[in-house]
Amino acid sequence: MALALDLTGRVVLVTGGSRGIGAGISAAFVAAGATVVTCARSEVDTPAPGTAHLVCDVRDPESVAATIASVTRTHGRLDVLVNNAGGSPYALAADASPRFHDKILGLNLTAPLLVAQAANAVMQTQERGGAIVNVSSVSALRPSPGTAAYGAAKAGVDSLTRSLAVEWAPKVRMNAIDVGLCRTEHTDDHYGGDEQVAKIEATIPLGRMARPEEVGNVAVFLASDLASYVSGATVACHGGGEPPVFLHVQ
Repeated sequence: MALALDLTGRVVLVTGGSRGIGAGISAAFVAAGATVVTCARSEVDTPAPGTAHLVCDVRDPESVAATIASVTRTHGRLDVLVNNAGGSPYALAADASPRFHDKILGLNLTAPLLVAQAANAVMQTQERGGAIVNVSSVSALRPSPGTAAYGAAKAGVDSLTRSLAVEWAPKVRMNAIDVGLCRTEHTDDHYGGDEQVAKIEATIPLGRMARPEEVGNVAVFLASDLASYVSGATVACHGGGEPPVFLHVQ
């Protein structure tokens, strides 16, 4: 799908942008002409075409500050932040330790706030301000058994997005994407092999999981001038959502 948006000259930071959904988001911004920097806790052997990569632990204030400083020092500005880093392994809430829950909440809620704060400090000084897109999840909207702390964190991200849209306006626009099931290199590990994935996809109204670049297209739109009056919004990117269970009962 060809993008009609031109973000040439915009500098974009995508956390967790070197793999999975983050890689699709980064590729979408590259296709739109943006200068893209990805960051993650580890190095990458070869950054994706059109991107540069920095090592950053988004949970660590000093690491975040150094990353934002590196981007602005190299490129002179920061126009867009996409808070994508996150995730959670499966763990029943009754069995998980307090330390486990703290780590999940830290990565999926506190870290996006931390990175957003650092980005906002730069964007507030720029004539054109900036845009921040938080990658959230449908787990924020419905029960998330096995990843309860993750779902609670993503609900917090949606709330945070609405609050910061008020606090940081008019210079910075804040929006979120509630992402549904997405086909990545880790899909089979999480949901099972192709046969099981096909059964899951049959329950999605659009008949398939999202491709990472489709989530990226939504992020590009929210960062673009076409969304110049969109702030505090949460956009569902879930292929029609999850139909009521009774529809599938035989």
